[in-house]
Amino acid sequence: MYEERPSRLAGAVVWRLTPGDDAARTVLPDGCMDLLFSEGRLLVAGPDTRAHVPEGPPRAWAGLRFFPGTAPALLGVPATELRDTRVELTDLWPAARVRRLRDRVMAAPDAATALEDIALDRAAECGRPDPLLRRLVESLDAGRPVAATAAELGVGERALHRRCLTAFGYGPKTLARILRLQRALALARSGVPYAETAARAGYADQPHLARDVRNLAGRTLGELLGG
Repeated sequence: MYEERPSRLAGAVVWRLTPGDDAARTVLPDGCMDLLFSEGRLLVAGPDTRAHVPEGPPRAWAGLRFFPGTAPALLGVPATELRDTRVELTDLWPAARVRRLRDRVMAAPDAATALEDIALDRAAECGRPDPLLRRLVESLDAGRPVAATAAELGVGERALHRRCLTAFGYGPKTLARILRLQRALALARSGVPYAETAARAGYADQPHLARDVRNLAGRTLGELLGG
């Protein structure tokens, strides 16, 4: 079973997953990165460009999902280095520091809340995130073209692409596709017919929606909704 709540860290989400069926374990691209804890291990989930299914038998997870583009500044590593990967936190931070954090999580009454506290402490050290990133996400999520978004933000398209690679792990066009996918899934899950979902989410037509879902999620829209 999966459950989540808004975090005290702006834009982030605290979540928990208890073992269930395989479909529930599939992670779809969403523009985010996560700090994870499972079976005594602290990990980081990099930005996905395709569906991810954890290896091995189902197990319990606790996580903090950062607002898109904000995790690299907190972790101290460009998102491009973590794209489509799950890595141990010890690969990014000193082992002694990670051991202290792991012990802190394991001793806490709730692992997910402990991850949230760790992220809040780190955010206090790093300062406020780049406000341009939130404006970028909001503009692309509203369906605005990349060129129009760059002009709106007062940033050249090449400069915007470089900043996106660092913050999101891929360029603004890929980010726009992923955000569009999430809009479509939200509409379809609420019962909106597929043709209307395609139009409202910003696809050319229903076949375009079907192709993009298959490319990014590795499954059909019907299979995703059924799962």
